[in-house]
Amino acid sequence: MPDTATPNLPSRDFDVTSRFYGGFGFVETWRDAGWMILKRGDLILEFFLFPDFDPAGSAFGSCLRMQDIAPLFEAILAAGVPERSEGRPSAQRPKLENWGGLVGAMVDPDGSLIRLVQAPN
Repeated sequence: MPDTATPNLPSRDFDVTSRFYGGFGFVETWRDAGWMILKRGDLILEFFLFPDFDPAGSAFGSCLRMQDIAPLFEAILAAGVPERSEGRPSAQRPKLENWGGLVGAMVDPDGSLIRLVQAPN
């Protein structure tokens, strides 16, 4: 197994989180009373149960670095995540950054910021 790191993000309700991420291709690979792991291809997100979490004050986030972010971003929009700059959930279209890569974003229902990052070719 190659070395890897995975984000640990809060979930107020595992069923809601699983349905939300499942809408754009993540599947559960583990769940118990306090922990859930979702996977989409080589992307892995881990969630800890935090029922009293206030998403308005969330500082949680992660970068998903991919060769091509367009398929995931389009799947996020197709799942009904609104394209807007504020609110939960929301999605922001990838844009070309000064360093040459593309960066988009999504905020999940629990306020976690997921950046979609594609390095320049």
